[in-house]
Amino acid sequence: GALPRRDEGGASASRLCLKPPLPPQAGVPISQASNPYFGAWRSLVAHLTGGQGVAGSNPVAPTISAAAGVGGKLAVERPGISRPDGRSRPVAIWLFAVALVVFAMVVVGGATRLTGSGLSITQWRPVSGAIPPMTASAWNRDFALYRATPQYRLVNRGMSLSEFRFIFWWEWAHRLLGRLVGAAFAVPLAVFLFARAMPRRLIGPSLGLLALGGLQGAVGWWMVESGLEARVSVAPERLATHLGLALALLAALIWTGLEAEFGRPAPGTARRDGWTWASAMLALAIFVQCLLGALVAGNHGGLVDGDWPLMGGRVFPADYWRGSLWESLAHGQAASQFDHRILAYGIFAAAIAVAVGAARAAITPAAIRFLAAALALAASAQAGLGIATLLAGVPLTLAILHQAGAAILLATAVALAWRSRRH
Repeated sequence: GALPRRDEGGASASRLCLKPPLPPQAGVPISQASNPYFGAWRSLVAHLTGGQGVAGSNPVAPTISAAAGVGGKLAVERPGISRPDGRSRPVAIWLFAVALVVFAMVVVGGATRLTGSGLSITQWRPVSGAIPPMTASAWNRDFALYRATPQYRLVNRGMSLSEFRFIFWWEWAHRLLGRLVGAAFAVPLAVFLFARAMPRRLIGPSLGLLALGGLQGAVGWWMVESGLEARVSVAPERLATHLGLALALLAALIWTGLEAEFGRPAPGTARRDGWTWASAMLALAIFVQCLLGALVAGNHGGLVDGDWPLMGGRVFPADYWRGSLWESLAHGQAASQFDHRILAYGIFAAAIAVAVGAARAAITPAAIRFLAAALALAASAQAGLGIATLLAGVPLTLAILHQAGAAILLATAVALAWRSRRH
């Protein structure tokens, strides 16, 4: 220990041999700020309490804000990372980036289906399947597996190895994007959790998103299996399930990303009115419409009744009924296209009505007016693409744009539904 000594003014002062006293900190009593032991004690508390230390003890450690949270709960703060209101810009950027990868996966998945490539890889190898065939013998082995499928025997008999490679690469790219989604989500999630940089209110939803992504991969293989034994294409209802889960994941990523970007609503800013319910129901209708579109694709319904606005010259198709409700709705070419058309008309009219109502309402926030106008524009473009795709005989480019437009329309509707819950 250091011995006390007299300074020039005669006052007694204790000098530590470690470091000079720290300067006073704003908002901290002088007796605490000038005591070097106090800062060390605060840092120790931060570590022992799992990051919930005391404000001012360490500029890089998580701290408890002097202004405690609502209801007496202490709010954890990480300067520049997360805030007491549940906001985190890095988490939001990460979620939106993963949503973009999911969007790309949906688009490539549509191209995979349209090119007839979905059954070209007949095995599910989540890890080793990421490496494509690298030698001639490996290509011949995979080609032999494909030649054993009903699709090859009944549709593509006589296909050359180079033609097989074309459909193989589409399916491989689609599966690679699925793996990329998993890695792009799981690795940063682990980092955020380990660094305690994830807002507590978003931990549960993020783990739910991780589980949904894993389920999506399993359902993808369940879908492919349906076309490897007794069919020449995948079952339409399984295709709709697969696409539905992908779009649900996209919507959930956008919603959670908005929660991370803007945080929990301030007291008195939450709203439950007509806009809230109208936007939510419209988003749900668009999601159902996407499922109906998958049934059209799975049944090749766009290749029949290729006129518009009539169907085969009739208002109601003559071959709608196929003996049972399930067979008609899930496996009927005319029925799936008719259902898809009717709901499209309703969504188009509803989107226009919402945009007009938002523009005329004087108290509607500018963000809601903007999103409602964007939704009406996206719905109009999507309707035009659908009609053009049908009349042109479902060409590859238009069909891919139509699927991409569906994802954009749903994303816009989800953003509007989220914003309509706040003043």
